[in-house]
Amino acid sequence: MFDTQVQLYIAVSIFVLTYLFIIIETFDRTVVALSGAALMLLLKIIGQKEAIKEIDFNTLGLLIGMMILVMITKRSGVFEYIAIKLVKIARASPKKIMIYLSFTTGLLSALLDNVTTIMLIIPITLNITEELNISPIPLIITEVFASNVGGTGTLIGDPPNIIIGSAVGLTFTDFIINNGPFVVLTLIITIFLYTIIHKKQLKTTKDLKEKLMETDEKSLIKDKVLLFKCLFVLAAVFIAFMLHGTLGFESATIAMTGGVVLLLISNMGVEEILSELEWNTILFFVGLFILVGGLKTVGAIDMLAEFVLKVTHGHLILTTISVLWVSALASAFIDNIPFVTTMIPLIKYMGKISDINLKPLWWALSLGACLGGNGTIVGASANVIACGLTKKQGYKITFKKFLYEAFPMMILTIIMATAYLYLVYLM
Repeated sequence: MFDTQVQLYIAVSIFVLTYLFIIIETFDRTVVALSGAALMLLLKIIGQKEAIKEIDFNTLGLLIGMMILVMITKRSGVFEYIAIKLVKIARASPKKIMIYLSFTTGLLSALLDNVTTIMLIIPITLNITEELNISPIPLIITEVFASNVGGTGTLIGDPPNIIIGSAVGLTFTDFIINNGPFVVLTLIITIFLYTIIHKKQLKTTKDLKEKLMETDEKSLIKDKVLLFKCLFVLAAVFIAFMLHGTLGFESATIAMTGGVVLLLISNMGVEEILSELEWNTILFFVGLFILVGGLKTVGAIDMLAEFVLKVTHGHLILTTISVLWVSALASAFIDNIPFVTTMIPLIKYMGKISDINLKPLWWALSLGACLGGNGTIVGASANVIACGLTKKQGYKITFKKFLYEAFPMMILTIIMATAYLYLVYLM
């Protein structure tokens, strides 16, 4: 229909316009993303079969499976129980609650994955903030940031790490040793800074504090039998997540299996549960996958990656820092999975044609792709999920709000990562 060069210009234009409309929020972002995807298909930038292949069904399956698990578990009252328990440990101090929840989010994201963690933490956060009559937005943005930082620390915490580890042969231990120390330091610094930034918003009344402290958390468990079933299935799912490499199952298979099993043994109405899933978020991801697929088809992502390698001329320090920053900035606006998938063979090829040490490049790619996801509301799956769940409770986190809060902090973490890579691998 169009020649290659024209297709490239059209694909980039559609992508930029789509993101522009997502940013200005004149229309619902799901409608905008699907419209952009439809244009890619109608103008034959990407074929229908190729578009379907670009949709990451592992991500969608993971989301749907975890949504089912969370929706059923929510009915047992356990989230309310945990919320009050946490409030009592923190003596009902919003500041301490934010710190505890954020560190918990970072830790769980390293052990599980950031999407699963966010889906478990957000309901607890919303329950606490409702009782304390404070806005959940500062807590949720901090938790999202912590989830992406924490997920950077292990092989299974974030999809880019899984892809890099599989392609290069890096183990769970490799990620903990190389990324772990940096992740811990980054969590401490960013959570501390967010606590200072939101200090004025983290205030509540003495009466609300006392009321919460007097609440009997045990009375909030509505169905003990359902709770036992949910905890059993969730424990099995979490163990399977940690052993997924050994078991040979994708995370979507594990999450969907857990969701189906819990539907069977909980006797919940299937239609009722399915109607509560975040279908807007799921379709939003479908649109984004096709949009990025269009960019891949016309070679836009390849051109970006090749440009980085060409400019640096194989100089180790320049190449490492360039991979870090380009990965971070690219991952803030496009899905990091196709970007990482594109970068891996290019980095490997560079190793073949030169004697450059590739080790720093793999860690630069990991840190850049994972931390860069914090830059915008669409930078990582966890961001989109968190904003969708929050909106359902009547609190809207806009693209501008998230960008204003998270992008500067993301840049700070990349500056820290630059120093870390230089001191550890490049000196």
